Amino acid sequence: MIFRPIFADRADAGRRLAAALSHLAITHPLVLALPRGGVPVAFEVARALGADLDLLLVRKLGVPGHPELGLGAVVDGAEPQLVLNDILIRTLALTPDYIEAELRRQLIEINRRRSAYLGDRVPPPMTGRTVIIVDDGIATGGTMKAALRGARKNRPARLVLAVPVAPREALTELESECDELVCLAAPDPFYAVGAHYGNFDQTSDAEVMSLLAKARIDGRATLTD
Repeated sequence: MIFRPIFADRADAGRRLAAALSHLAITHPLVLALPRGGVPVAFEVARALGADLDLLLVRKLGVPGHPELGLGAVVDGAEPQLVLNDILIRTLALTPDYIEAELRRQLIEINRRRSAYLGDRVPPPMTGRTVIIVDDGIATGGTMKAALRGARKNRPARLVLAVPVAPREALTELESECDELVCLAAPDPFYAVGAHYGNFDQTSDAEVMSLLAKARIDGRATLTD
């Protein structure tokens, strides 16, 4: 059997995803991209929907001596939100002082990355808006779950998850975290996100900044100041 990619590249995926989200254009949504790979997809969505475009940065809070093990995550926004794994925190007897220090460290990194991509522009508020969180695909769903939970704490009117491709089991885990889930394909077997793209080259910082600049001056997709 010959395996054929579903999408030519991220821009193609974004245009096709935008068509599936066209019913939300009337709400003038806020499109939030997970960098870096989610930005080319989200750019096409925002442009087609006439939506505001911004980034949603998510940073894992690491366990002492094991930074790859997450005790939670902090999610960027006008009001950054902390999502914690309470069971892990109790099991490891992590102190509030440690959690606070790790939170500050990750917020510094979020601010550094936001400044690098967006200069001094502040995150737009999510409260009362239709918010669409976009990535180029989902593998396990852990980062996206934190992103959705953090965004939910900002009280959007409607929270939408939109991705071109994801495994069915991840979608099942995430559908209760949002008000609407739009995914164009859930192949089985899944393999990996990149397997479903003809071109899945790494998205560079330069490309991210270029697309955000285009969004800011494009009359159809405005980057919120």
